Amino acid sequence: MRKNGILNQEILKATGSLGHTDHLVICDAGLPIPLGVERIDLTVVRGLPRFLDVLKPVMAEIVVEKIILATEIKKASPELLAQIRELAGAIPIDFVSHVEFKRLTRDAKAVIRTGEHTPYSNIILQSGVDFS
Repeated sequence: MRKNGILNQEILKATGSLGHTDHLVICDAGLPIPLGVERIDLTVVRGLPRFLDVLKPVMAEIVVEKIILATEIKKASPELLAQIRELAGAIPIDFVSHVEFKRLTRDAKAVIRTGEHTPYSNIILQSGVDFS
């Protein structure tokens, strides 16, 4: 049994299989998940688990070299964007249209679905390499 960190077996499998430049998506309850992409559905009820409650431990587990967000988050959910920026630190953030964001999810290794209902609570984490 793991002592700490992520305990969910499906999330551990997904994060453990990431290679350089692979994408892992964490999304709200409303994002359509493409057929053929691994779906890790954590939704219990509306609002649970929260997006940030899943994002924080995942980011602590993997090397993230880039973050991709929908441009629409800037107007629809500026508070959430501020929290993501704080978590990101020096990690670059790219913004794309929500339509493009959904297209990019087709190539993700996995999509982790939360119960979040805050608009545009969706993120693509691009896996990096730890050559420090």
